[in-house]
Amino acid sequence: PGPVTTRREQILDTAARLFAERGFHGVSVVELGAACGISGPALYKHFESKDAMLAEMLVEISEELLRVGQERSSAAASAREALEALVAWHVDFALAHKPLIVLQDRDWASLPVEARERVRSLQRRYVALWADRLCEVHPDLGPRHARAMAHATFGLINSTPHSAVLPEQETRVLLTEMAQRCLGVGAAG
Repeated sequence: PGPVTTRREQILDTAARLFAERGFHGVSVVELGAACGISGPALYKHFESKDAMLAEMLVEISEELLRVGQERSSAAASAREALEALVAWHVDFALAHKPLIVLQDRDWASLPVEARERVRSLQRRYVALWADRLCEVHPDLGPRHARAMAHATFGLINSTPHSAVLPEQETRVLLTEMAQRCLGVGAAG
């Protein structure tokens, strides 16, 4: 990730790391404030609640995945190239945001209902982006099968909190090649 530019971003970055390490409910506002170099109550100048922090983190990553995914897909010359670009984007994202992947997976139920619905909606659109491109590359593939392939590929790529045991560039190459093979695209396709 790039340099942290605001106090709010610093708090979110620190919170994501602590929540991933100890669980959303395992981190108190006082501990979070101390890790950020401020008092726990001072956090409330930046966020309404700890729940609001989690919601902002997970909504923002879902928005970013979709926005950049749409940009990369639209810029590609073909559906095959679009899938290659989507894989490259998702791998880069997963390597850069391991704590957020852990949170998305483990602390989903702690999200406020409105944020959970927003994340679900964004994720459905992101899956559809991949599935549409998969159906273009593999015309015999039905939409349900294409969505299942997209979800399985996300599972592979989002394994980074557990699978990134190699140096980052080697992990990037490994995940990219594996994902492309699964999707039937790229040099390995």
